[in-house]
Amino acid sequence: MRRAMEMVVALARIYGPRRLVPIVGAQVSGVSYANIGEAGLDFLRRWADEGARARVPAQLNPAGMDLQHWQEMRVPESFAVKQQAIVEAYGKLCDEYGPNTDVAVRSSATAEDLPDASFAGQQETFLNVRGEEALIDACKRCFASLFTDRAISYRVDKGFDHESVFLSIGVQKMVRSDLACSGVIFSIDTETGFKNAVLITGSYGLGETVVQGTVNPDEFYVFKPTLQKKYRPIIQKKLGTKEVKMIYGVGDGHEATKLVPVAEEDRNLFCLTDDEILTLARWAMVIEDHYSKEAGFFKPMDIEWGKDGATGEIYILQARPETVWSVRSQGAVAGAAGSAMDYILSAMLTGKKVS
Repeated sequence: MRRAMEMVVALARIYGPRRLVPIVGAQVSGVSYANIGEAGLDFLRRWADEGARARVPAQLNPAGMDLQHWQEMRVPESFAVKQQAIVEAYGKLCDEYGPNTDVAVRSSATAEDLPDASFAGQQETFLNVRGEEALIDACKRCFASLFTDRAISYRVDKGFDHESVFLSIGVQKMVRSDLACSGVIFSIDTETGFKNAVLITGSYGLGETVVQGTVNPDEFYVFKPTLQKKYRPIIQKKLGTKEVKMIYGVGDGHEATKLVPVAEEDRNLFCLTDDEILTLARWAMVIEDHYSKEAGFFKPMDIEWGKDGATGEIYILQARPETVWSVRSQGAVAGAAGSAMDYILSAMLTGKKVS
């Protein structure tokens, strides 16, 4: 869980005393992952010889199908210790929020010595997980998701050694965005690489519909330079169709959530107010600035957010480097300070005459 905990520490430095969504503190290290995944790795070693690698993706389906069931095999004793730590930490969360409190179980994969490697969307996330048994099962399934067809293909295609990829799991108290809205923020214009714009997407319900592309979300663009000067520079608002939303279900596993239609009157409204848009944009800039300073170069970020419909509060759920422009050379990123576009937009938004 090292990487997940590093994010908690970083966000704590960014936000100081502001309240963040609690994250369970039971740590499962990369070394422990290697033990937990031994059954899958043994299978993969036998499958992924040079001939099999050359035949990707034809060989992937049988390999991935078998590997997806390894979590049902005997679990090494080393995981029992970690399992107890997870259960104890979950108990502390239940002490604060009530018995069988609802949590999100999020995967975070990384590759040692490969700081630019991104595994966004490769591993599983489980929402509205309740109870110790369901939590442990979700954790096992997160580890097992390292061995799906998609994950294996990605590593082979990128030339990553299967045994050099590690996975941590963050367990968070659920934000009740099923009662409100959620979405994704990019601290850069993902289409053009223009780095002085924040793109916010949002839709009703839990954020998986936006992340997975199930819905056409609302889109909001905010201009960074004039936001820093205390203006309200929302330069574009695009209404999405938002036809469905993900809400809590009544069962476990995949039945813990379900998709339902969005009422037409809600579809015709933006899911965020202007004040909420500007708040999210400011937070995105703070997060981007923090990670850029840590990296020593400009690092645009991909950030998930959620609004709690029970409290009205907005939360940052997770943040990671944006996967397209963050790996390109800095000269390829458009929107350097002093560009013509910056000058024109700044003038328009502050009421100055463009000359």
